[in-house]
Amino acid sequence: MHIPDGFINAPVSAAAGVVAVAGIAVALRRSSRELDDRTAPMAGLVAVYIFAVQMLNFPVGAGTSGHLLGGALAAILVGPWTGALAISVVLIIQALMFADGGLSALGLNIVNVAFVTVAVAWPLFRLLVRMLPRSRVAWMGASFVAALVSVPVSAAAFALEYAIGGNGTFSPGTVLAAMVGTHVVIGLGEGLITALTVGAVLAARPDLVLGVRDLLPKPELRTAPPVADGTRAPQSTTEGSPA
Repeated sequence: MHIPDGFINAPVSAAAGVVAVAGIAVALRRSSRELDDRTAPMAGLVAVYIFAVQMLNFPVGAGTSGHLLGGALAAILVGPWTGALAISVVLIIQALMFADGGLSALGLNIVNVAFVTVAVAWPLFRLLVRMLPRSRVAWMGASFVAALVSVPVSAAAFALEYAIGGNGTFSPGTVLAAMVGTHVVIGLGEGLITALTVGAVLAARPDLVLGVRDLLPKPELRTAPPVADGTRAPQSTTEGSPA
């Protein structure tokens, strides 16, 4: 999915760069609504985790391989705006330090991998978790579907960019069919990784998954019985967790 230099012409690459910069600027402003004492440190961990997992490629057939894009996972864990920023940072580091994706195509890669995946995965995930039972298994299933769908849509976005300004010799229809077909298979791997990761966080600390935080059981207030001198022990609360 990382587009190299020269694959898309300069005008389209420049336009995507403008869109990417504008998207990052909006995300920086909107992410303040998502960041708190739990989300802020989690955002850094998510970026590092996705950076590491993107280095692992898995075969998808016909001599091709795929890797995690991470947009759905980041959005589910830390919110759509913060998630898009985390993926953008990963893509910038990869382009500057590892030559993974061309510098002239950095805007294209940010649009496709950071913003398109989040824009697809976040509303789909939120719709599913409101419809499904409130359980860890159901939320893992919603994570799987959201991640799976986001990947071929991102591939279709690339095919559209190629149709507008591609420098290759293949027809847009051929590129669309090849990209979407391959990325459906990649999406299965993406969905599995996303579901397992979200499930692991839900099992340990469900309150760290911003995508379902508002659906968690409210903390229960427990009051200890009176002690010998007639006073009560300090009150404590327990954090609810999904079944």
